Amino acid sequence: MRSRILYISGDAEDVRNLSKILNPLPLILDHAESVECARSKLQTGDYDVIVTEAVLPDGKWLDVLHLVRESLREPQVIVTDQNADTRFWAEALNLGACDFLTRPFDPPEVQRILFKACSRSGSRLSAV
Repeated sequence: MRSRILYISGDAEDVRNLSKILNPLPLILDHAESVECARSKLQTGDYDVIVTEAVLPDGKWLDVLHLVRESLREPQVIVTDQNADTRFWAEALNLGACDFLTRPFDPPEVQRILFKACSRSGSRLSAV
């Protein structure tokens, strides 16, 4: 069974970079450009992990966290940001995110964190 990942980002370059990192892995990567687009994808898709930028064109990562809590299956949420400090990272974890990724993406770190999140979600992703 392949794990499904939804990446919410308005940055086309980050989408391409994440896609390249995840291409060799047994993952299905889907993309939403905004909170509103993510809302419709969450209603129709069954995702194991949501990776979201901290700031989106029409909202913030907290809006995504609220959407996830409304879904039937609560996927793990990973927040990404280029300028976050340890205070922001701690806030994200305290409010319900399972982990944090800095940008630009470091391929081994992305794979490690996504593997851990997929394992928590109960998906059957084999070791990365």
